[in-house]
Amino acid sequence: MGKIIAIANQKGGVGKTTTSINLAASLGVLEKKVLLIDADPQANASSGIGIDVESVEIGTYQLLEHSHGPKEAIVSTDTPNLDIIPAHIDLVAIEIELVDKDHREYMLKKALTDIKDDYDYILIDCAPSLGLLTLNALTAADSVIIPIQCEYFALEGLGKLLNTIKSVQKIHNKDLDIEGLLLTMYDARLRLSNQVVEEVQKHFNDMVFQTIIQRNVRLSEAPSYGESIINFDASSKGANNYLSLAKEIINKNS
Repeated sequence: MGKIIAIANQKGGVGKTTTSINLAASLGVLEKKVLLIDADPQANASSGIGIDVESVEIGTYQLLEHSHGPKEAIVSTDTPNLDIIPAHIDLVAIEIELVDKDHREYMLKKALTDIKDDYDYILIDCAPSLGLLTLNALTAADSVIIPIQCEYFALEGLGKLLNTIKSVQKIHNKDLDIEGLLLTMYDARLRLSNQVVEEVQKHFNDMVFQTIIQRNVRLSEAPSYGESIINFDASSKGANNYLSLAKEIINKNS
């Protein structure tokens, strides 16, 4: 049975989409069958993996409003073993449309029931907010990865996210686990980066992944070519970091 992992943090620019794309590609290269779901109206995970966002006719929006099934929305990618359900700017309207629906937090969970067994991992790239889209992702997920940028404001807002996860566990999804806290954009030359790493590891111990994602130019260049770092530059530091994270997750779940 596949494992559904949401990648969430209401702060923008912490590496959620970079992690979603490159972790999905790394798991695919390690011969796991992976589905990436773009649940962010900005659709960066879709364009970052080579999907022409303007031409998306069936995607996460249609999935959430149940006008189409997941199998109709799945698009294969150039990365081995990796499929995607893309997003479109239309997705921005879904929160308003779902607001008066019954069981509105369960729309994604319900939509994924039929395909959960078709994949080893289903990764959901969440929007940078704690709105209904993220709530749907957390309700559907088995666990959540929280990317934390190695910067001054890193821990700001983390309490809010952890409280949201607690209330989702209490009300909608008692089995939701924290897969791990992932330190991103680490620069070994900066004292601040090292302080954030120490602080997070001290507070959260085993909840923090051993793998740390380092700042890497190739990693920031890859999305503009519509490629994961694995396709773009497999020998780069960024590719090695994400392969190491993928191995850590596989070992943890084996």
